[in-house]
Amino acid sequence: MSKFININILVCGSSEGIGLQTAIEFSKNGGNITLFARNEKKLDNALKKLNTSYNQKHKFLVGDFNNYSNIKNIISKDLNKTKYNILINNSGGPKGGKIIDSSEEEFINTFNRHLICNHILTKKLINHMIKTKYGRIINIISTSVKQPIIGLGVSNTVRAAVAAWAKTLSLEIAINGITINNILPGYTKTSRLDEIIRHKANKLNIDINDVIKNLKSTVPLGRFANPDEISKLAIFLASKDSEYINGVSIPVDGGRLTSL
Repeated sequence: MSKFININILVCGSSEGIGLQTAIEFSKNGGNITLFARNEKKLDNALKKLNTSYNQKHKFLVGDFNNYSNIKNIISKDLNKTKYNILINNSGGPKGGKIIDSSEEEFINTFNRHLICNHILTKKLINHMIKTKYGRIINIISTSVKQPIIGLGVSNTVRAAVAAWAKTLSLEIAINGITINNILPGYTKTSRLDEIIRHKANKLNIDINDVIKNLKSTVPLGRFANPDEISKLAIFLASKDSEYINGVSIPVDGGRLTSL
């Protein structure tokens, strides 16, 4: 497959998990990948996993999404060398907990890490997308956009805000050949899910295996997703095969959501 030869793709939160798998899938399809995350050692290891069979040039940027000014400075410098047509917005969620117990700082920090950083990157990258009449912005969010997840109060709130931002943006930029869509992963085998499971087990004082069994019982397919089952949708949404799909939020959850 060579859908993205000579296309530069910025993948955020790509040192592990869904972000890394998404970067790998794009590299298999010929894209030039820029990984963007905060852990340089993990990024260096991730870079080695990218496909180079199309003689692509891959690289990584080190930046802390908890500091949006830092992100703005890094991407501004990078754009002097690289122009992007595809942006994958993806960032780890906050710690779990009831919304009533959450501090103001938790909301502000999470809002900045997700929505504000997404907005900064989009504003920085969009001029080239407009110039070339081709752009894809894909936000990897959560099924909590459609159905809040108990115990993830801050995450539910901020991720819904990201979805509203994306929908609004989709109305403004599509005329330029740019689409923006959201992927809503369900329970996926990542370190984030491991963290949620441990938190739930500790809070309820039950065995981790019981938590896993209970979570899987809510999924009609009876299992958790593999990261590549999320990333393959990103490949489709970024391709020209999906150019009439815009402003939507697509769950990849094994049928767990009960809404139509």
